[in-house]
Amino acid sequence: MKELYQQFIASAGVCTDTRKIVPNSIYFALKGASFDGNTFAAEALNKGATLAVIDNPAYQIDERTLLVPDTLLALQELANYHRRTLKTLIIGITGSNGKTTTKELIKSVLSEAMQVVATEGNLNNAIGVPLTLLSIKPETDIAIVEMGANHPHEIADLCRIAEPDYGYITSIGKAHLEGFGSFEGVIKTKAELYDYLKAHQKTIIYNADDTLQQSLVEGYANVYSFGTTDEVNVPVACVAVQPVSIHFSEGAVLQTEEPATKDLPYIDTTIKGFSGATTAVSHLMGSYNFNNIAAAVAFGRYFRLPAAAIKRGVEKYVPHNNRSQLMAWGTNTLLLDAYNANPSSMAAAIHNVLTMPNFTKKVLILGDMFELGDYAAAEHQQIVDSLTPHQWEGVYLIGQHFAQTKSPYPQYETFEVFQEAFKQLTFTDSLILIKGSRGMALERLITNG
Repeated sequence: MKELYQQFIASAGVCTDTRKIVPNSIYFALKGASFDGNTFAAEALNKGATLAVIDNPAYQIDERTLLVPDTLLALQELANYHRRTLKTLIIGITGSNGKTTTKELIKSVLSEAMQVVATEGNLNNAIGVPLTLLSIKPETDIAIVEMGANHPHEIADLCRIAEPDYGYITSIGKAHLEGFGSFEGVIKTKAELYDYLKAHQKTIIYNADDTLQQSLVEGYANVYSFGTTDEVNVPVACVAVQPVSIHFSEGAVLQTEEPATKDLPYIDTTIKGFSGATTAVSHLMGSYNFNNIAAAVAFGRYFRLPAAAIKRGVEKYVPHNNRSQLMAWGTNTLLLDAYNANPSSMAAAIHNVLTMPNFTKKVLILGDMFELGDYAAAEHQQIVDSLTPHQWEGVYLIGQHFAQTKSPYPQYETFEVFQEAFKQLTFTDSLILIKGSRGMALERLITNG
């Protein structure tokens, strides 16, 4: 590994895709269900890679190919070696919802005072985590590593590669139930991040308003908390949700109370007096983003950034990539939240639409939630049942799971069928939510329309 690391240090970085080869890079021939990177080793070298790491001797060419037992394992070991060599501080983030948004917010805040590297997009798996670690430079102060999982033990494995110094779980909800087997399986796997931090006496930053997270850190001393009560390290309060505005303080919360914000019925929104308080107005919509922003504030406070810097970091982050994007669409307002969906995030997005008071006409375009296994039918039916007590301008359910529910709303088995029907629909002055799992790619309604 030491020899490979020396070659890495002298290189322009690593590549795993011959379509993105950078001259003087090292190519790792990874394998997938439908491809074998070994077959592209010669192409990588021809395009300018100085070394191709392979695990099939049939594709060995000359000294420019390095044969290893397993290329993915070699990539992970190289990343861990690099992490240990530079000793850069690492923040690990996992959770069922909000991982990428929270990661980007923390990056935006900490970048006000530090050199920060963070996971690109949602490259948060056994390949993405090593690639993030290998992007760390000697001048990097801190790296934020997003960790995703859809099976037990995956977070533990990623922790062994990244060796985080700090960790935060955004939320624990009903995501990837097919792989985890049950909600209890989700809890156990997400908690593997905190298990690692506890075992190595590292710091856990957590949301004290989340009773499940409170139970996960119970009895552990090395914690730093945020929340809406006065028994936390960083007191926060939500003062608006369209867009989300946050009130935060590093001092104790005073006990004088003002009326709760009327459009936040299910969050403790009592606005208390803060000592030395600051208010930041984000570009994010929806009460479900409050905790994401609060976490970024907490990390800023933990690393002793001035309140003004934290405020700048929160306010300069603009969501993209189909995540809670609010945009004009003709005379309508579109809330595009089509990057992914599970029962928890779907319910939160619908609730957010219900609490947006400036719209009398509201439309839901909902796509299937994937990876729910035996829970799929019940979870989709529960979503449909939650809609019926409310008045909607229109509700459209797309995908095989939603098509099988008992529903008073129009159902479409495929995106293509709905897309044709969509061309005949006319909306004016409406708030339109588009929400579904990544595989549904519902943003095509906009990009193709």
